[in-house]
Amino acid sequence: MKKLSILILAVMSVFSINAQNSDKANKLLNEVSAKVKSYDNMVIDFKYSLENASENVSQETRGDVSINGEKYVLNLMGTTQLFDGKKIYTIIPEDQEINISTYVEEDENNITPSKMFTFYEDGYTYKWDIAQDIKGRKIQYINLTPIDSNADVKNILLGIDSETKHIYNLIQTQENGTKITITVKSFKTNQPLAKNLFSFGEDRYKDFYINRLD
Repeated sequence: MKKLSILILAVMSVFSINAQNSDKANKLLNEVSAKVKSYDNMVIDFKYSLENASENVSQETRGDVSINGEKYVLNLMGTTQLFDGKKIYTIIPEDQEINISTYVEEDENNITPSKMFTFYEDGYTYKWDIAQDIKGRKIQYINLTPIDSNADVKNILLGIDSETKHIYNLIQTQENGTKITITVKSFKTNQPLAKNLFSFGEDRYKDFYINRLD
């Protein structure tokens, strides 16, 4: 009986610690979300890396994105993707091709540029993870797991600067072993953006083939 009581207390203690960690994670994520939503816009330079050891795949590049609400312009790997609030324009200069499609609500586990800083609000469970000192910054990690058991994403580690409440990096591990890491190198807010930045002007691409997907 004494051993059983000790076991019950131990189990209750674990559940209590897990609940406290979940509450801490929830509080920090809410602070990040509130901070991001207070900005008129964001301009971010980042490093993107993809690795899959079993497939011997490793690549690294830099990119940048400007975000205003749901609208964004993303430059990555020689391609520009623009979302004006209704349609997505994927501009590929190398092929002189533009793909245009109507926006549909993304799968909750698919992280788009405009959702990078708020995607965790729905569809994930989360828990407090490790903290690291990176170049004098305390980065607290939150471990996110998709609620959907059929999701391609296994888990996401979200690194948050404890002082600024800005996201430092995102490490996404997929079920096939692929690891995608996005590290923020520069984070600017409330910038004087051009009025037509999030508008697509077809006349600027007269020599491009335009592929309307819907």
